[in-house]
Amino acid sequence: MAMQNPYASYQKQNIQFKSPGELTLMLYDGCLKFIRNGKKAIAAGEIEKRNENLIKAQNIIRELMITLKGESETAQHMMRMYDFILSRISDANIKNDPAPLKEAESFVKEFRDTWVEVIKQDRKNRFGGATRI
Repeated sequence: MAMQNPYASYQKQNIQFKSPGELTLMLYDGCLKFIRNGKKAIAAGEIEKRNENLIKAQNIIRELMITLKGESETAQHMMRMYDFILSRISDANIKNDPAPLKEAESFVKEFRDTWVEVIKQDRKNRFGGATRI
């Protein structure tokens, strides 16, 4: 009988108890990680690692696009922004160029930072007092 990886078990449990907002934050964090890894791979001339990381970043953006709900002006605006980010990551991967990644990274970071503030405000409204993320 194979022994289960305790870290993998922890990660699985950790995700199961996250709120939808915290899961979205994890997606933004993951996307930033893969964009940064893609930039490093471009600088190192590691084509396979670049492609692997940037595809992961694209997949995260696609997942964020799928989770958008409603036809509101905000949702439509977010969809256009995600589409733009997706195109910049794709351009960087196809052209082996880190410049489009800088643009994509700045937008994802801005979304991530905004999302952190939304979660903090939500926790403050629900539980009162200061909260930590």
